[in-house]
Amino acid sequence: MTEKFRLSLGASYRGRGRTTFRVWAPKRKTVEVALETRGTLELHPLERGNDGYFAGEHDAHPGTRYRFRLDGRDSFPDPCSRYQPQGPHGPSEIVDPGRFAWSDDQWKGLSPKGQVVYELHVGTYTPEGRYLSLIPHLPALRDLGITAIELMPVHTFPGRFNWGYDGVAMFAPCAVYGTPDELRKLVDEGHRVGLGMILDVVHNHLGPDGNYLRQFSDSYFTDRYSTEWGEPINYDGENAGPVRDFFLQNACYWIAEYHFDGLRLDATQNIYDHSPRHILADLSERTRAAAGNRKIVLFAESETQEISLVTPLSEGGRGLDAIWVDDFHHTTRVAITGTAEAFCSDYAGDAQELLACALFNGLYQGQWYGWQKRLRGTPLWGASAGQILFFLQNHDQIANHLHGPRLHQLAGDALARALTTYFLLLPQTPLLFMGQEFFASSPFLYFTDHAADLQSKVKSGREEFLCLFPSARRQLEVEGVHPLSGEEAFRASRLRLEEREQHVGALTLHRELLRLRREDPVISRATSNSIRGETLGPNALVLRFPGDRTLSDRLLVLNLKGTVELEHCPYPLLSAAGSRWLPVISSDDRRFGGRGAPLPSGEGPWTLPGQSAFLLRLGDG
Repeated sequence: MTEKFRLSLGASYRGRGRTTFRVWAPKRKTVEVALETRGTLELHPLERGNDGYFAGEHDAHPGTRYRFRLDGRDSFPDPCSRYQPQGPHGPSEIVDPGRFAWSDDQWKGLSPKGQVVYELHVGTYTPEGRYLSLIPHLPALRDLGITAIELMPVHTFPGRFNWGYDGVAMFAPCAVYGTPDELRKLVDEGHRVGLGMILDVVHNHLGPDGNYLRQFSDSYFTDRYSTEWGEPINYDGENAGPVRDFFLQNACYWIAEYHFDGLRLDATQNIYDHSPRHILADLSERTRAAAGNRKIVLFAESETQEISLVTPLSEGGRGLDAIWVDDFHHTTRVAITGTAEAFCSDYAGDAQELLACALFNGLYQGQWYGWQKRLRGTPLWGASAGQILFFLQNHDQIANHLHGPRLHQLAGDALARALTTYFLLLPQTPLLFMGQEFFASSPFLYFTDHAADLQSKVKSGREEFLCLFPSARRQLEVEGVHPLSGEEAFRASRLRLEEREQHVGALTLHRELLRLRREDPVISRATSNSIRGETLGPNALVLRFPGDRTLSDRLLVLNLKGTVELEHCPYPLLSAAGSRWLPVISSDDRRFGGRGAPLPSGEGPWTLPGQSAFLLRLGDG
């Protein structure tokens, strides 16, 4: 644990059987620590300060369970509990973060450039669904070409399974997945094999079940803004100072006590703050300080595609490292399904849009967006490609289909291979969702495990959301089809890891593309400003990656639909300039499961195989 940050909230073990307790409870007159000791309950008063914090030091060892009793009546878990072994409604447990023996002293962390991110859900990646059960699979992910694992949120949630975005105990790793030290072991092993570890955190709302923050202060939340999921956090209203401190310490805590190499910040468009200095700017500065000599990366989900998120602090920005840009996914989804509906209504899914994503880092950069009936986005073309995170799949976008199908199940294997080839050779930072690399057959569905009344409401809300898609609405309202929910959805979403050996072609394609991305001297140095591109018709495009005096140009061609015959080639980027084009890789290669179609050399009319993508290099071979 870095000496640059120490958590000052909750229960902090001081050694020699002594623990300091500190909690912000300005609406309360008295706060006592209720310790569960040898089958009895010991009550110890905390002293109130003028700032609304209660604090005190008492005899209590790691492993001791406790609650805070408020005004001599009801007792509640610690809002800053490091561990909730019985879930969000049970007692908190004192944890000594210094007990774990880290072995990653030589680990330097992550830099923004050159990352390949792999998003996974702990509970469904393996049959066991535990932190420790992930460890044997880390070397295979490294060998695939992944550089960083991004865990979906592990904040303590109610029930046996959840996506994690309904978390309520923000400092407590979910006991369903294992103990705090087992999570530390996962991070430590990731570093040992050469993988960065990133954690998805939710700082825009809390879940409804097990959220006891209002018992301590009503100021944690605000009604001046709104989110789709619950009350927004109060970052800029009355008594916002301790609220800001709570969430800033939470961000630093994951970096310092768990050695995470960065954070993915959920739905930053719903982190509202009109303070002179935005909370995300403070978070960027504070977490980097908490990391000490390690480098960390901070990614932001941003439906509004807000450039200020990656603008440096010195220029008045938030100082984060990369933005999730939905445009790339949305246009590829329309290209695959042929249907532009709901939030994909404003996309054509054609070659022009896919080309613009590559050249300009996204599509909506301040233009009119019919779905929302307003202007959407900010200019992204000035950002570096590494600051833009593209994906073909993620947890949300798979589950936004009624039955949670994977990309290849919607597109067919050939088009899925073609889009994968295009996607992984672009200069933007790629994110893969678990199982994508071997064309997993398991869906990824929305699942929660709430009490019956709340579970019913969640199920209805999910179906109401899916009805935004006319294709799903008919199935739901007319045909009587309903998505799996609850435990059925959770079990169906588990990966079948044996498919890594069964779907060798898809896995080999991903491995080879990531090797090229990393090792090809032209592809690896490309930027969105250096490449040039043009469409070859409504469904085909070409990108040219410039070389130099010693390195020849590369040419990336994508054809979304049937075979294209270019009898006439008025496309300057196809010129071989007296040389010829040589094959590097094709999504149609037989080793990837393709049909082995021949590639053009530039010495005659060009034939573009249907639903394919290929990379050529300029040479004299």
